[in-house]
Amino acid sequence: MTDTGELRFTKGHGTENDFVLVADLDGSRDVTTDQVRRLTDRRAGIGADGVIRVVPTLAAAEQDVRDQGAQARWFMDYRNADGSAAEMCGNGSRVFAAYLRREGLETADEFAIATRAGVKLVRFDGDLIAVNLGSWRIVDLDGARANGFDAMVKVQGHDPMPGLSLDLGNPHVVVALPDSADLASLNLREGPGVNPAAPHGTNVEFVRPIGAGHIAMRVYERGVGETRSCGTGAAAAALATRWWAGAESATDIWRVDLPGGTLRVRALPGQQVELAGPAVLVADGVTTLA
Repeated sequence: MTDTGELRFTKGHGTENDFVLVADLDGSRDVTTDQVRRLTDRRAGIGADGVIRVVPTLAAAEQDVRDQGAQARWFMDYRNADGSAAEMCGNGSRVFAAYLRREGLETADEFAIATRAGVKLVRFDGDLIAVNLGSWRIVDLDGARANGFDAMVKVQGHDPMPGLSLDLGNPHVVVALPDSADLASLNLREGPGVNPAAPHGTNVEFVRPIGAGHIAMRVYERGVGETRSCGTGAAAAALATRWWAGAESATDIWRVDLPGGTLRVRALPGQQVELAGPAVLVADGVTTLA
């Protein structure tokens, strides 16, 4: 950003989950909550689901991020559309990686990036970019997951539906829709009610099985609203469906169809998971924040 308030940006998306990328290559400037909200505003700003600040890992404000500097040169400082900082973004990590490659900041086919959820390994795989999202776990609230769920989720027009909580570095609750609920007609204009409420909010995924290793889903992201796609949400949805089916009988590779496109989720050994999909940089420009 210049002294006159001009800010250079790049707009990109992963399966239509879109972001404004702001380069801060010497770590000298931050973006404020108000600036994030203005950038992501779809009527008065550029419009996006979030903002990604591209900053050297060693210049990050958080010590636990700077500690990743020996493995990852660049930190994906991701902010939700409401300005809040998020731990991780699966689609955003691919767009971030595509930007690093285009700008020559990373040149290898495989490299690491730093996030608030730890180091993530990125791999360019033909037309797709794959990201090892790292460890995941099913959250066990008072042993409730023994019944296949641990939370109840309320959407307007429907009775509360059971959901399963997963932690992929950020929080998720996955709901397998009953036959009485139509995925396409769910009203997600308002945030679903989740009981018990997560202390820092949660992303909520609604899933409809299509076939073996194949699901469709919609997502309501905390701090944003419904988005066209959510990478960690797709992984959470596939992993929850796989867990419900029984790991012994379920495939490790899943196709996840979202309103914005299709993602591939692969369960890896050691309770890790990989997300793969496209990433597109669509525009570069200059805006004024002053």
